[in-house]
Amino acid sequence: MSELPFPPESVLAASPEQADELLTQLERTVPLYPPFLSIPAGAAREAVVFGDTHGDWRSSVATAELFDGPGSSRRLIGLGDYVDRAPDDSGEGSVANAFYLLSLAAKYPDRVILLQGNHETTRRVPASPHHLPEEVDELWGPESERYDRLMGLLERGPIAAATPSGVYFAHAGFPRHLLEPWPSTFAKLDLEGLCEVVWAECDAARSRRGAAPPWSGADLDRFLDASGLSIMLRGHDPDLTGRPLYAGRCLTLQTTRIYERFGGVIVAVVPLEGSLRSVAQLTIRHLPTEGRSYPPP
Repeated sequence: MSELPFPPESVLAASPEQADELLTQLERTVPLYPPFLSIPAGAAREAVVFGDTHGDWRSSVATAELFDGPGSSRRLIGLGDYVDRAPDDSGEGSVANAFYLLSLAAKYPDRVILLQGNHETTRRVPASPHHLPEEVDELWGPESERYDRLMGLLERGPIAAATPSGVYFAHAGFPRHLLEPWPSTFAKLDLEGLCEVVWAECDAARSRRGAAPPWSGADLDRFLDASGLSIMLRGHDPDLTGRPLYAGRCLTLQTTRIYERFGGVIVAVVPLEGSLRSVAQLTIRHLPTEGRSYPPP
């Protein structure tokens, strides 16, 4: 049960004592990242990037199969929102998904990066719905420490990241006001700045959650030009799934069956070498979980 990564079905069948042991193992091995991560090219020539999974651990497992195939040296980058809104056929899916993804990060600390979304920063700015506490209690009894430990692990991920090939990764948006040098902005984010990164919709989205003003294509151009980057990959807005926006400079990914009606259950394969200028240079993959439901675990 302690071998990495943790199979979601085993997590759902774990006893409270086994859950505590798994949390201890993760606390010893999951890396703690700075708020902004500059991803080195290293040996990896490309990355598999996935959007919101929201407790759909079956789609997370399918994503990991693209990342961790025989002989693969790909990176795996998550754009946040790994918990809450789990599909009905996934049991306590937020718990299973969080443990599974965190155990991948523990097994591959140099290759797996799990950015925080608004559902991972909920202890700073509350997100709704937030099913994770109830799911933890349902599995292992009312013990708030387990929830706190799990959230603490999810909070170890960066808020944003970028690659030498010119890609900016964040859950939702970007800071409107940059410091010099611009990456230092993320280490000094106040709540307003945090909301701009993990809560802000783009103006093409239908939703208006109200935590931060929506941003426009002109806002994105200013940020990318100031940072020297070229394109942005994000999650957060399901209705924009798979739609290139703003002259090919922005793409939204969703990797959960909860929102597959908008654009499928998709990931992007992103080159880490060269210079990217448009999201048209990425490869979009639809996962085999798309269009499927499963018997309860």
